[in-house]
Amino acid sequence: MSRRWTARLALVTGMAALAVLVLFGGLASLLLMVVGWAGLVLTAAGVWWMLTHTGWIRVLAGLLVVIAPLAVLLLYAAAGLLWVVLVSLALWALAVAAGSAALTEDAAGMPEHSAARAERPFVIMNPRSGGGKVEKFGLAERARALGAEVVLLDPDRRQDVAELARRAVEDGADLLGVAGGDGTQALVAAVAVEHDIPFMVICAGTRNHFAMDLGLDRQDPSRCLEALTDGVELRVDLGYILEGEPAAGDTGDTGATGATGATGRVFVNSASFGVYAEVVQSPAYRDDKAGTILEMLPALLTQAGGSRLSVRADALVLDGPQAVLVSNNPYQEGDPAGLGRRERLDSGELGMLGVEVSNAAEAAALLLHGRQGRGLTAVTAREVLVDADAPAIPCGVDGEALVLSTPVRCRIAPGVLRVRVPRHRPGVPRAAAAMDWRRVRQLALTMGRAATGRADA
Repeated sequence: MSRRWTARLALVTGMAALAVLVLFGGLASLLLMVVGWAGLVLTAAGVWWMLTHTGWIRVLAGLLVVIAPLAVLLLYAAAGLLWVVLVSLALWALAVAAGSAALTEDAAGMPEHSAARAERPFVIMNPRSGGGKVEKFGLAERARALGAEVVLLDPDRRQDVAELARRAVEDGADLLGVAGGDGTQALVAAVAVEHDIPFMVICAGTRNHFAMDLGLDRQDPSRCLEALTDGVELRVDLGYILEGEPAAGDTGDTGATGATGATGRVFVNSASFGVYAEVVQSPAYRDDKAGTILEMLPALLTQAGGSRLSVRADALVLDGPQAVLVSNNPYQEGDPAGLGRRERLDSGELGMLGVEVSNAAEAAALLLHGRQGRGLTAVTAREVLVDADAPAIPCGVDGEALVLSTPVRCRIAPGVLRVRVPRHRPGVPRAAAAMDWRRVRQLALTMGRAATGRADA
């Protein structure tokens, strides 16, 4: 279906959603909308109170979270209009999905460069990563059959993967690869940048965010090995974290030659500060994640515990956010949480998400309005400085829990990593568009020759 006709579907189903309410609900449709919004607000407020209090207040808040939506549904049912609401919501969801699809264009994609086959590829594999994907997909055997030297990490002892990679380069390796989590990927990627050799990602981790944004097949990690025989090269950015006061002569630039493990820690996805970073530092978190979160959140969200952060992203200043996420390239705006995927990894900019919520009303607004909510700040920057009222703060770097000296500087190093990927990849991202009804209407009403090359592009 063309984008123009998809936009028309969005308009028709959107009007149908309103028509169902008006025709079958009459004047009661206005009351239905008011009751629905009130239920959402009360639910959001209940979630906030449940997270920021303990004891009987948390119990009452938990009851509110359950009772508010049930009460709304019971009121709809008592009025005999539950089916009207459900049909209208289904039509509206279809309208929004169609409108977003109509506005979504194929991403231009990161430029691909031809690449000669590696003569001495070296691959580090973590047999425990992703629940044992290395063994499940026979990755070590397949990589060796393609001429790669493979080192399997010993699950029973801690090994320095960066040192393993450096020794391999000294011995003549001309490509470094990793089958493991994003944290391991980042450590070896830093070595690849140091020596300006290609880096290969094998998505054998649990979440594989970096692999997802490279368009790799996360369902079958063995397909990543096609990069050894029919690969192309992408130039992608890396994030770097530097802790403490800058050294004398530090100009603030992070480039391909200066961005080494000696001057900062690499992150391929993100670095988090604040609430989440504080929680994962707790020794009890590994054994009881839910219980630890519920125990620590009240103090952290109300800033009675933990450090008070201050953040500067280029010219923007945030004072006292509860949570900060700095990402290697920004996440898509179309994703309400901002944590889905990145359209590109070569924009040359960091993404920064800051959450500042001080009461139930702001929590409700954030839930209802997403990125447009008052409590969420989303910007891009070349450098993000995170300081605190403490000499050191917890930080989560690509899933690894660290403690860093303040201030912490996050920087972007544009195009420093040469990533070798298969020529044919199933998950090359599309640029998701935020919903804009005005643009949908314009697209739907575009007719004839005027639409050619624009509406159906």
